Amino acid sequence: MIRLLFALVAAVTLLVPPALAQSQKPRAKPQTKEPPSAQTAIITLEKGGEIVLEFFPADAPKHVENFVKLASKGFYDGQRFHRVEPGFVVQVGDPQSKTLPMDHERMGTGGPGYTIKAEYNSRPFERGVLGMARGDDPDSAGSQLYIMLGPAPFLNGKYTAFGRVVKGMEAVDGIKVGDRIKSVKVIGK
Repeated sequence: MIRLLFALVAAVTLLVPPALAQSQKPRAKPQTKEPPSAQTAIITLEKGGEIVLEFFPADAPKHVENFVKLASKGFYDGQRFHRVEPGFVVQVGDPQSKTLPMDHERMGTGGPGYTIKAEYNSRPFERGVLGMARGDDPDSAGSQLYIMLGPAPFLNGKYTAFGRVVKGMEAVDGIKVGDRIKSVKVIGK
């Protein structure tokens, strides 16, 4: 009799919690809606297509300021994408790409003539995120940037994420080495 009672208690203990859990309504995940960035940028590709960027000024203010300053001066206009790693990144920002052949040994080594300090943040490097390329020195970024084609968690906390693509990822997916930027237009303050 005690064994039967013990078995009955054990069965109830195992079966009731899952049944209760199934009867409860699933809770909606809280949505964290970010306020829109005060500035955006539209990259127009020479071959057609536009890429719309929004920035993370609260996370990387100096990187956003640097990009906006360079883009407003026309620094990126006419540059070519010098690096394309399928499933990883497309990269642009070497002013030498306007004139040097894509296979030149110096391709990918140019910059604006100065560097900015790293602003590592908690933004994950996932598809569409805009990051700043740099050398071995964490504070060696200047003008070269990349757009993520896929997630790369090994970059988290080691590179500065300063924006993301909000429209036009299909254009980013179609970028090939040598594709040229027609213009970058900054919108907003």
